[in-house]
Formats: sequence, structure tokens, C-alpha cells
Amino acid sequence: MFYLLLTLFGCLTGTSAVLFGFGGGFVIVPLLYRMLTATHAAADPIAQSAMHIAVATSTCVMIVNALIATRKHQRAGNLIRDYLWPLGGFIGLGAVVGAIAAMWVSGEVIRYAFIAYLGVTIVDCLLRRGFLTQSQTTIPRRLTTTETSAGGVGIGAIATFLGVGGSVMTVPLLRRCGLSMSQATAMANPLSVPVALAGTLTYMALAGFTESDLGVWYIGYVDVLAFALLTVGSLLGIRLAAPWIGRISDRVHAWVYIGLLVIVLLSISLK
Repeated sequence: MFYLLLTLFGCLTGTSAVLFGFGGGFVIVPLLYRMLTATHAAADPIAQSAMHIAVATSTCVMIVNALIATRKHQRAGNLIRDYLWPLGGFIGLGAVVGAIAAMWVSGEVIRYAFIAYLGVTIVDCLLRRGFLTQSQTTIPRRLTTTETSAGGVGIGAIATFLGVGGSVMTVPLLRRCGLSMSQATAMANPLSVPVALAGTLTYMALAGFTESDLGVWYIGYVDVLAFALLTVGSLLGIRLAAPWIGRISDRVHAWVYIGLLVIVLLSISLK
């Protein structure tokens, strides 16, 4: 049952990556956290490191999801280079900082930070003009220097600290620049790649400085078996979702995006 759930939820992450820019973190982190704490005794090193394992494994899965989803959107013509670089470079720099910071705090701190950030983001999307509705005559603007540099480092740091791809920050940001939901969610995938790479490598390397022995199926904090099953499922989800690229109306796309955030918030908040 454990393995079947991982594969099914992997399929869901693939679908969310293509359609909403979620590389997997908002699905994988709550899922793995719940599964690891439910299947291991409280004193077990895996249960004690459950949040770190969930976050690290999530960033690893995001590498695959983000790269494949990026290719799908590239073929669909949804990517705009001016919004990808140098923002992506600054996000990668912040990702290293975020992963290092996450290693020095408890799993509960990460969990509550995850909950808090989701809550703030949902409220921001609902109240800030330009996310739910957008005029057809809106002319997209370029990112400012501050949004690119300081904003990029902040996105990378927060995303890796929480184990999410950064879409929860890049989508609202690009949306406020005047991009459609299809374009904004498409851009979230390549912008998640530096977060995923930097986060995964840092979590693998820094786990060696801890005294926890998680077992043979782990590289650092990355659960290799969970990664494999989630990746198989995500490849199926990406294939199933690809035909829907660009076919969802802008307003529905925005509301469903917020709805997914609410579901994830509830799942990670419940004890």
C-alpha cells in the first residue's frame, strides 16, 4: 500500500508540475512526512528526521519533474527567456543558503514555516490585484533589478528551506508582471531547476555531518526508494497532463491554483 500510494501521488506531482508549476514539493512533503511518521516509532531516526527527509526527497524529485515539464512547455511556446535569466541564477544562489539553513533547524520549525508561508501566499493571491483577474489588454512588464536579484535569492532560499520548487513565489510574481497563468506556471518549471539541483546536492552533502543512520536506502536525507517510485508516477502524470497545456481558462487556472494551495495547507496542518 505504501508503494502504491507513492506511485499514485507521483502521478499527481507530474500533473501539477505541467499544469501549475508545482515541481512536487506541495504534494510530496506532506505525503512523505505523514507516511514516515506513521510507519516508524517516534524514537526511530527516520521518524525524527521525517521533515528533513520529506524536504530533501522532494527537491530530488523536482529535478526530474521540472526538467521534463520545462521541455513540454518549451515545445508549446510558453517560455519567455527574459523572465528566466538572470533570475534563475539568483534563485540557485539562494537555494544553497536555504538548504544549509534547513539543516540547522528542527523538522517542526520547517513544518510550521511551511504552514505559515502557505497561509500568507493564499491570502496574498486572494487580496492582491492582478492574480485572480487580469485584463486582456494588460501589457507585461519586465522584472526590476531588485525583483531579479534580492527577489531571486529570497525565492531560492525559502523554496529550498521548505522543500518546494519556488512556484508559490514565482507564479504570483510573474502574474503581477502581467503574464497569463499559462505563461507564469510554465516559467515556474525552469525556475525550479536551480532550486532542485542546489537543494538536493546540499542536503546530500550536509547530511554527512549528522549522526543519524537512516539506512541503505538513503543518500544523505534523500529516500532513494521513495524517489524512484515518485518519479515513475510523475512521468505518467506529465504524459497525461501534457495535452491540457494552454487549454484551461485563465480565471479557472488561477482559482484552481489557489484551491490546491488550500488543500496542501490543510494536509500539512493536521496532526
